[in-house]
Amino acid sequence: MLNRADIQHLIPDAVTYALSEDIGNGDITAQLIPEEQTATARIISRQEAVICGVDWVNEVFKQVDPNLTLEWQVDDGDLVQRDQVLFYAKGSARNLLTAERAALNFLQTLSGTATISKFYADKVIGTHVKLLDTRKTLPGLRFAQKYAVTCGGCFNHRIGLFDAFLIKENHIMACGGIKEAIQTAQNNEPDKPVEIEVESMAELKQALDAGADIVMLDNFSLDEMCKAVELTKGKAKLEASGNITDKTLRPIAETGVDYISIGALTKHCQAVDLSMRLIEH
Repeated sequence: MLNRADIQHLIPDAVTYALSEDIGNGDITAQLIPEEQTATARIISRQEAVICGVDWVNEVFKQVDPNLTLEWQVDDGDLVQRDQVLFYAKGSARNLLTAERAALNFLQTLSGTATISKFYADKVIGTHVKLLDTRKTLPGLRFAQKYAVTCGGCFNHRIGLFDAFLIKENHIMACGGIKEAIQTAQNNEPDKPVEIEVESMAELKQALDAGADIVMLDNFSLDEMCKAVELTKGKAKLEASGNITDKTLRPIAETGVDYISIGALTKHCQAVDLSMRLIEH
């Protein structure tokens, strides 16, 4: 599970890149405003949402102008209501407006990920299942989105291709079979968890016999999942995957599987509608 400390070192570079593609060689519209003019901005959410991205916003304003000050009214993981104030920003009017879009882009995208994660997490309250994200993230925002998933109450699958095995159909074919793939993984990286995807009960039995840590049940029916849980009896963790929707989520959770992976947490997120307005003095 990624936490706030895990992503801090990645934020400055992400913000620098975002600002460079937005500002280029200068914000020509902001330069219409007198250099000495100051202002206060109020940022609100136009919808109910789970907030995520505070540290990215802080870094944007800091890089644009370290003299800008932010007064947060909320924090990552907070559920906010329509028209609720998220934070106030004070300082140079020019620089507030230059920082606006990059800051809100991070905040609206990560809050969108956190919000949809809460939507799915709420569907399985009362079950023991953990909802997992996938690697279907926005390029360059892998760690950020996976952190946002945790703010919404879901959990992280492997971060990338380096921290855990996930052996799929093509890997199995290239390795010569389920047993061969699992044994090779265990020999190559004995300290890394080995997960393998199966498409039938026969393949599940092979995976269990070979000592897989986690078995992904790919597009199993509800009846097949129940049989898989009974067959496995704790020998390995079971993960349901494939065409999971908010309608099928609860019935799948009630089969007794340990995990459900949902690509929609990160790839189908809809940015939260935010607004920044300068306050008249």
